[in-house]
Amino acid sequence: MKVKVIVVGGGAAGLVAAINAVRGNADVTILEKGNRVGRKILATGNGRCNLTNTDIDLSYYHGKHPEFVYGPLSRLDYYGTVDFFESLGIAIKIEDGGKVYPASLQASSVLDVLRYEAESLGVEVICDADVVNIDKSNKFKITTRDGEQFVCDKVILATGGKASPNLGSDGSGYRLAQGLGHTIVEPFPSLVQLKLKSDFLKQIQGVKFDGTAQIVVDGKVKRQEAGEILFTDYGISGPPIMQLSRTAIESLKNGEKVFIRVIIIDDIPFNELDEIITKRLSIGKDKTIAFNFVGFLNKRLIPVVLKAAGITDINKKSGEISNKDRKSIVSVLKDWRFAVIGHNNWGFAQVTAGGVNVDEIDGRSMESKIVPGLYFAGEMVDIDGDCGGFNLQWAWSSGFVAGENAAID
Repeated sequence: MKVKVIVVGGGAAGLVAAINAVRGNADVTILEKGNRVGRKILATGNGRCNLTNTDIDLSYYHGKHPEFVYGPLSRLDYYGTVDFFESLGIAIKIEDGGKVYPASLQASSVLDVLRYEAESLGVEVICDADVVNIDKSNKFKITTRDGEQFVCDKVILATGGKASPNLGSDGSGYRLAQGLGHTIVEPFPSLVQLKLKSDFLKQIQGVKFDGTAQIVVDGKVKRQEAGEILFTDYGISGPPIMQLSRTAIESLKNGEKVFIRVIIIDDIPFNELDEIITKRLSIGKDKTIAFNFVGFLNKRLIPVVLKAAGITDINKKSGEISNKDRKSIVSVLKDWRFAVIGHNNWGFAQVTAGGVNVDEIDGRSMESKIVPGLYFAGEMVDIDGDCGGFNLQWAWSSGFVAGENAAID
């Protein structure tokens, strides 16, 4: 007889787990609590689905034990992932930073081929099935909120984390895992915007610029990222900030004082920038200091940068600016620091940090070390990655391995 496998959660990891389990000759059912599978896939990569990255490396992954990714990633690496999707009909397109997308640049293409493959292989998909309890005796008994019950030999938990609850991720999988004896590393949002302490935010909300940001903890730079940065009414956003958010939030959780250092002009050394500004002030000595920076800085940034530099009278003539004031302006442009006081909520987060403790999972098979026949895949495990395709790669790889091993009698 075929092994009966139920996959709880029809997201990226769950779909691949189901497909690979059927390919291993299992009888597979997906229980999805939403009204359709794969909704979160449609939102990835700004609707383009950043499938993976050409540079899959441990340094892009996080958790209590990030090295745990080695097992699944060695079974389905970048090349295996490309082969998998090309076999389903997805041509790939590689963009800056090694980001890999479907050539159609449509996330819906990825979901379409996964759903087609699952359906063609005979995977049964049951939507609006909110699993509230899993018992294990000889076999697994699964109960939904509506009172329906399902019995199976193996279970793959792939319910996702808590990020983007509007797409179905509400942390319910953690409760199911705990009910079966597993422990959870406290989840927190990652790849999310940061809240700052500043009197200037309302004046500069909406201002974008290309620069560099660093997370500074106890005077030490923990991480830095460059790219388009956006000031908001609550703090700061943009791709570099999303990448830095995990480091900042984890440090805040540890009770540390966290600052973000914004380098507005990151392509000119301090001394050279000082010379450039000295020349501007000299040539335009009869202009006000504020007007002197028009054409050099975003106009909305100018009064705020000057005030941050301690210049209270921004209409003072440029020729009256002291050397100390000038160097203070340069310092703000090269080292503007804000205290990080929080982050946006789960509704804004792209991924969950924390989850099921990987010490309790066999990284070679994704099977529970506590409950034989129970497997895990995707975001609900204490593994999260940077932006750039790393989280979807983890979903594909962990789902692939979980499905492959769950199918074994």
